Amino acid sequence: MKMKLRWLVLAGLLLLNVNAFSQDTNFWVFVCFGQSNMEGFPGIQPEDKTNVDDRFQVLATVNFPHLDRTRGNWYTAVPPLCRPSNGIGPADYFGRTMVAHLPRNIRVGVVVVAVAGCKIEMFEEANYHAYATNAPSWMKNIIKTYDGNPYQYLVNAAKQAQKDGVIKGILLHQGESNTGDREWPNKVKGVYDSLLQDLNLKAEDVPLLAGEVVNADQKGQCSTMNKIIDELPKTIPTACVVSSAGCTAIPPEHLHFAPAGYRELGTRYAEKMLLLLGYKYAGPE
Repeated sequence: MKMKLRWLVLAGLLLLNVNAFSQDTNFWVFVCFGQSNMEGFPGIQPEDKTNVDDRFQVLATVNFPHLDRTRGNWYTAVPPLCRPSNGIGPADYFGRTMVAHLPRNIRVGVVVVAVAGCKIEMFEEANYHAYATNAPSWMKNIIKTYDGNPYQYLVNAAKQAQKDGVIKGILLHQGESNTGDREWPNKVKGVYDSLLQDLNLKAEDVPLLAGEVVNADQKGQCSTMNKIIDELPKTIPTACVVSSAGCTAIPPEHLHFAPAGYRELGTRYAEKMLLLLGYKYAGPE
């Protein structure tokens, strides 16, 4: 009996070692969520499809039939990254800039789940169901893509990513639909805390980067929300805000960034994250 118990313990330890070695500590994963600007507004320019370092990977959270991507697998992060109908977003040039400034042995992966037009309530465990129930039909179709619960879908995808790499940060771009909501920082904190708990992460190891919406200098419709977004670090000490000043937008609505605006915004996300991780941003390559 004792011998059998020893073999069981030994087998368990060997299994733990196999799992530990399967996770690459040099594969840094970033969880990305939000609304349409995190999805990436439709329209991808030819230059955005070229020169993507294969050290920058995306976990396909849905199937991409025309790109031969299957949900749950990693691919070189050629856009679109969120869903087949999307364009480039902040995650694109975030990842490209990261790998350009990190040692060659470091790979970067992104996991992107976003719902166009949604409030932050879409990612609140206590409120998502009521919010989704009353959502317009076009939004319900997106929510259905995420099995009816975008938050849990994001968690499940992130857990899968953790089998391969280490989560180093969380990227958020959301706020347009919560314009004027002074409780937004507290709501974001609730989502952030839930992600940390569900993914067994520590805040000090996994900062939150939140991007401003289209700025007033670009006639952003929701630019007044930036004053509230800028307050986020007061509520979440491990949060940093990424400025959208000068990031060009698409007229006449000025709700979504233009491709050049996304490139600049994504680069700024990377600049912040590199500094937080102890690396210097040397400017464009």
